[in-house]
Amino acid sequence: MVHQYKLGGYNIVIDANSGSVHSVDDVAYDIIGMYENADFDEICKEILPKYASENLTEQDIRDVMDDLEELQKEGTLFSEDIFEEAASKIKRKQSVLKAICLHVAHGCNMDCRYCFAGKGDYSGKAGIMPLEVGKQALDYLVEQSGSRKNLEVDFFGGEPLLNWDVCKELVAYGRELEKKYDKKFNFTLTTNGLLIDDEVIDFCNKEMGNVVLSLDGRKEVHDFMRHTQSGEGTYDKIIEKFKRLADARNQQNYYMRGTYTAYNKDFAKDVLHMADMGFKETSIEPVVSAPDVDYALHEEDVPFLCEQYEELAEGMLERKKKGEGFNFYHYTIDLTGGPCIYKRVAGCGVGTEYQAVTPTGDLYPCHQFVGNDEMLMGNVYEGVTHPEIVEMFLKGNNVYTRDKCRDCFAKRYCAGGCSANNYHSNGDIDKVYELGCELHRKRIECAIMLKVAEQELGLEE
Repeated sequence: MVHQYKLGGYNIVIDANSGSVHSVDDVAYDIIGMYENADFDEICKEILPKYASENLTEQDIRDVMDDLEELQKEGTLFSEDIFEEAASKIKRKQSVLKAICLHVAHGCNMDCRYCFAGKGDYSGKAGIMPLEVGKQALDYLVEQSGSRKNLEVDFFGGEPLLNWDVCKELVAYGRELEKKYDKKFNFTLTTNGLLIDDEVIDFCNKEMGNVVLSLDGRKEVHDFMRHTQSGEGTYDKIIEKFKRLADARNQQNYYMRGTYTAYNKDFAKDVLHMADMGFKETSIEPVVSAPDVDYALHEEDVPFLCEQYEELAEGMLERKKKGEGFNFYHYTIDLTGGPCIYKRVAGCGVGTEYQAVTPTGDLYPCHQFVGNDEMLMGNVYEGVTHPEIVEMFLKGNNVYTRDKCRDCFAKRYCAGGCSANNYHSNGDIDKVYELGCELHRKRIECAIMLKVAEQELGLEE
């Protein structure tokens, strides 16, 4: 499967099955588009008049076609998909747990309009995780991790800083388990920032491998959706704290995490605002919501949103040329190594490698399934008591079981997208959330264009 597009002044050709990317001239680009369905004479008839002013010859076309034939033999263009038969076996390799999302607080000191967690308390299922439940969750992770050495734990909510003392004690307990079982915990904190202080910053710098900071961008955008329980805007309450934390981490091992809605479809300005504030690690996601709410995104918004991704990519490239570059999560892509084929085919490991734990110790496939009784898997004391849920994710949930992934050029970059988004929009983990897919395809195009530009302009780090 070959995907061609023009962006940023570059002609880009992606061989989806091999992952190879080619930047070519206009003639080669046009010939590639005809290569599989036309012979030499047909190609000459089409191409020679189009490039008459450039004195193109039949031999020039033959040379291009010879190059394409060689690339095909090498398996980097028009390559075969060799992974479909092995997909189910690949997915089974995700059956060992390696990460948990600890919901240490089902409660929040903010009242964000679009919150998927029902205003932070998961629609009335409020609660604070006791230390004993958290310890049992870490024990459960170790027990289920098999021979895996590196384990991931995300302190999540609601707002986890509402239960900060327990977070710190669980980190200490995790360090004890490391020595006892020869494991290595990587802890992450996801926070809205209201309760950040110097003590939190110092502890995070010592113990947290990553920190996720919630900021939607410009003050007016952020405050419109993210406010306190009493209705006050929160931008001014958090922005300086976020700056201190990011600077204290040398602008590494953190990222800003925003959400854009119908009220800021010009979200490129919000990402650039984050960069203007000095943040080097940025991210912003499209809201996923019921279609009838006022802030929902709809299919008719997609063309403009795609333009925004292009505008952001071009803006990032111009800044990088000036030595003012920054990272955008969805444009961070590795064309030389990147995720292994297991991850590219099987996805994030929801429900298998990764599970979420509620304050009472209940287990769900991931944080976005928490509170959905149909997805309750078990608890940290008894383990998985509903293996059919795990089996659902092992049997499906890959690029060959999803209804529209097979013929999508981006399938190896998203591995079929988010199961929770699929489930909440279509009631089926294998029926894709099409609006999200359209936006992700555009992000991949932009990300690859940036990599091509950086290489050709000598801007690679």
